[in-house]
Amino acid sequence: MLTCKEFLTELNAFLDEETDALLRMQLEKHINECPNCWVVVDTCKKTMKVFKGMEPQPIPREVEGRLMEALRRKMEARRTGES
Repeated sequence: MLTCKEFLTELNAFLDEETDALLRMQLEKHINECPNCWVVVDTCKKTMKVFKGMEPQPIPREVEGRLMEALRRKMEARRTGES
């Protein structure tokens, strides 16, 4: 049986329906047996449904700049082995 950590590692692929049939069956079994992971999947699916119905909104330049800088720092920290 999968652990919750293993399940969460595969969550994006599961939601995007990119897992092979065997792994998908294991993930679905885990969801049916784990109420916490079921809530995560249910919440993600509902959130995706809401956002798919929305029009894209532009990000203000200053917010985009801060976001890109934070991502750059995070990537640099990973490269150097920091968290």
